[in-house]
Amino acid sequence: MGIPTLISTSTASGASAVTISSGIDSTYDEYMFVFTDIAPGTDNKKLQWQVNGVDESGFNETITSTSWQAYHEEADGSNLAYDASFEQAQGTSYSNVSYAIGSDSDESGAGVMHLFNPASTTYVKHFYSRFSNYGYTPQMTDLFMAGYINTTTAIDEISFKMDSGNFDGVIQLYGIA
Repeated sequence: MGIPTLISTSTASGASAVTISSGIDSTYDEYMFVFTDIAPGTDNKKLQWQVNGVDESGFNETITSTSWQAYHEEADGSNLAYDASFEQAQGTSYSNVSYAIGSDSDESGAGVMHLFNPASTTYVKHFYSRFSNYGYTPQMTDLFMAGYINTTTAIDEISFKMDSGNFDGVIQLYGIA
């Protein structure tokens, strides 16, 4: 991995969404989003994302993704499984980054997402993420997502939000040299 350079820090405090609309360009071939202390306003919410192409409107680019998860419950149950409910097959919805996060004071999540060549006008854009969170059930979940954004339009905006409601947390954008 190359050297990360911090581009921006966005702090959500009861926010419905965090949109990063600058700093994603042709400067770097790889961008990394770091999520810290992501906490929904209510139980059982998932952090999601979607992108917008240059000069496009609406966060609705076509995404194909897959996922798998590992979890361990407080009651000592555990599992490692493919999770089809989180994937998209040429969908335009927001894509999940996290599993169900709890809203108690000791429940939150953190993770990393990588986006490759978003400024390319020749190739689709690949991504992968890993997000760990303490859920409302109670259990610790590690969710792995990967896929591609099926457009050759350059991407210059990304939006993060919960599947419903507001959230707190920090999202940092890094360029990888």
